[in-house]
Amino acid sequence: MLWPVVKALLGHYRRHPLQIILVWLGLTLGVSLLVGVTAINHHAKQSYTHGEKLFSNPLPYRIRPKHNANKIPQGFYIQLRREGFQQCAPFDNHRVTAENGTNLMLVGLDPVAMLQLQPGIALKELTTLRLMRPPYPILVSGDLAEYMDWSDGSYIDLADGSQLGPLVVDQKNLINGTRLIADISLLRMLQRSSGLSVIACGHMSAEKYELLKKMLPNGLTITRNSKAELESLTSAFHMNLTAMGMLSFVVGLFIFYQAMSLSFIQRQPLVGILRQTGVSGWQLAKALCFELLLLVLMSWIFGNVFGLMLANQLLPAVSASLGDLYDANVGLSIEWSWVWSGYSLLMALSGAFLACVWPLIRLLQSQPIRLSSRLSILRFAGSEFIWQALIGCAFCVAAVAVYQAPQTQESGFAIIALMLVSVALFTPFIMWKLFNSLSYSLRWVRARWFFADAAASMSYRGVATMAFMLALTANIGVETMVGSFRDTTDKWLTQRLAADLYIYPTNNAAARMSNWLSDQPEVDSVWWRWEKDIATPKGSVQIVSTGPSEGELDALTIKLGIPNYWYHLHHSKGVLISESMSLKLNIRPGDYIDLYDNLGNGWQVVGVYYDYGNPYHQVMMSHRNWLYGFAGRGNVGLGVVIKDGINPQGLRDRLENVFRLSSERVFDNNNIHNQAMRVFDRTFAIADTLGNITLIIAVFGIFFATVAGEVSRQRHISLLRCLGMSGKELVLVGSLQLLVFGLIASLIAVPLGLALATLIVDIVIKQSFGWSLGIQVIPWDYFVTFAWAMAALMLAGALPVIKMVRNTPMKSLRDAL
Repeated sequence: MLWPVVKALLGHYRRHPLQIILVWLGLTLGVSLLVGVTAINHHAKQSYTHGEKLFSNPLPYRIRPKHNANKIPQGFYIQLRREGFQQCAPFDNHRVTAENGTNLMLVGLDPVAMLQLQPGIALKELTTLRLMRPPYPILVSGDLAEYMDWSDGSYIDLADGSQLGPLVVDQKNLINGTRLIADISLLRMLQRSSGLSVIACGHMSAEKYELLKKMLPNGLTITRNSKAELESLTSAFHMNLTAMGMLSFVVGLFIFYQAMSLSFIQRQPLVGILRQTGVSGWQLAKALCFELLLLVLMSWIFGNVFGLMLANQLLPAVSASLGDLYDANVGLSIEWSWVWSGYSLLMALSGAFLACVWPLIRLLQSQPIRLSSRLSILRFAGSEFIWQALIGCAFCVAAVAVYQAPQTQESGFAIIALMLVSVALFTPFIMWKLFNSLSYSLRWVRARWFFADAAASMSYRGVATMAFMLALTANIGVETMVGSFRDTTDKWLTQRLAADLYIYPTNNAAARMSNWLSDQPEVDSVWWRWEKDIATPKGSVQIVSTGPSEGELDALTIKLGIPNYWYHLHHSKGVLISESMSLKLNIRPGDYIDLYDNLGNGWQVVGVYYDYGNPYHQVMMSHRNWLYGFAGRGNVGLGVVIKDGINPQGLRDRLENVFRLSSERVFDNNNIHNQAMRVFDRTFAIADTLGNITLIIAVFGIFFATVAGEVSRQRHISLLRCLGMSGKELVLVGSLQLLVFGLIASLIAVPLGLALATLIVDIVIKQSFGWSLGIQVIPWDYFVTFAWAMAALMLAGALPVIKMVRNTPMKSLRDAL
């Protein structure tokens, strides 16, 4: 008995094929974005597991210079080998730029040192030995070669006009990710440097590890490169991706809910007839649940396919961002996995159940005689919107309650979710009440009919409008947040990069280099900056120094300070601290802190400064106090201020020739600024892309909801044509109605999007990184977004009416009856 009921219910989609498209579209696109970001996050975390391995060898320990511009002396590695550390291997890194602008990391290794890390493998099977022989080939992973369209024997065209290669594509899955592997001697030919970037070591006993730590000279540090550490560093990045994916899933779920609700309403007469012929409510429930399960499985399969395609499209940008920000090596291809696929199935089933439970209960509890009498769908819409508004009130109260509690990153996302859902649930009720009131209060008859018809169409446009409003809000919020962050970072970099050249010499050569620079005719002044990391009970703290000059004062971005803080910094036991340290440890100007090591206790905090390049604790003090505590230790940097109107390139060339400095130790402010903004734009382009996709999903949803609804109102439109309304007027009405929907949704979305950006900045970013930003309103970007969205909505309102008015009025009326 069940199968005939299922066939009868599914036959509805034969008359209304657009409805099955709307049902499929909403859930499929929602699942697609959820799968895309989940697959990226899962793949990245898997890459962290492989990140400590090279050629299947676990190399968890990394010996690095404390300052990125420095190198490890090659003599220290030779000393390690003599002391019996055979599990250590040297590596050198060199960044190159391809002709198309892609940044690539070339990793040089010693194939002979790697032999002892690969016991039991025949020499002829060792691919790395080929790297030692001319023409010094370069080993690349299979996924990188596929993405860049490389093959065995091909060459990489570089931005400087040279070529790198020939390439050898890894066929044995020895390496993964975006790194290029070469013999270290090739890097010596490409750059003037004799040092090493990192020494990687395999597992060792606790005693040997302690011995290694004692052997480390000043300026070197050892860290454990583990999956847990990388996951903790990148948690905020992955959480933001997850939040965008969940928002897109909710938007798709709203569209799915709208489609199923409309489908149930349109099948009221059919359900009434089935009930009157003896079909029980339980049989109907089973048949509808079977239909729902079928739709969910179909949407889940397509969602996994499209989501995997989306993930592979976004992965190169994610990989580049994680590499630039956290030095994580993430591969460029994602394969299907049961982990995220099963998660998406669970979310799709849960979301579909929540979306359909109320329309299903409403349908099954209605009396059969009322269902078969073709009641107006408007009767159900009003009470439904009232209940939605009441639930929205409850969510709003919950958001206020969470906001009053201590703020964390998780509470910030909870407030955002509750706020968005509450306003979304309010939106149809506000529109419905507004349209109803205008339909009674306006004097012009056509205007009254226009709004009465708009109120009636809320039953199939209301939830789609909610989804559109949410997507528009997310888009405005992301644009505001990214624009504010970019503007703040740009201004901060412009102020901080006050010197023209930044040089990172060795400690022994710093004084001689400073004297030489001071004697050059182009140089106006030379600033010194010392750095050292110290361990405290509250974590590692970086201690930096600053000079007393006016230029160094102007380059300081102070957030808050006591009166005459610059004088107290240089003439008393005073320090400045970074904003992230101030917020995370709850320290304010005027408080006293302990710095341990040789610095002692009782340092007064005279000010707090913005520091968007450092999410960790940082303390700034005068040169005199720094040298008193750390004389002879730490790392030094020099800032060179060039006289106005002089190009620093000539000075830079002479400096590199006289002191034989590599180009990696000398930076100009434009280079640093451009590189920082390039990393920034690449990182936030991912969020911008996801926001645009979410908006496109919402526009598609409201378009198909309108198409499906207009088809169901064919009799209504045919009667209007018979009463004298022209086809052009009907098309215009259809467009203007959706334009009104869009304008009201936009009026709600603008303040809601700004509130969303404010919550992200004031809670999520502040709790994640310890940074505060000023909100920047970007009217032109909002206008462009509105223009595209409104044009799409007007087209969505006009197309279904155009299709219906092609027939004569009588034929349309006869078909509708």
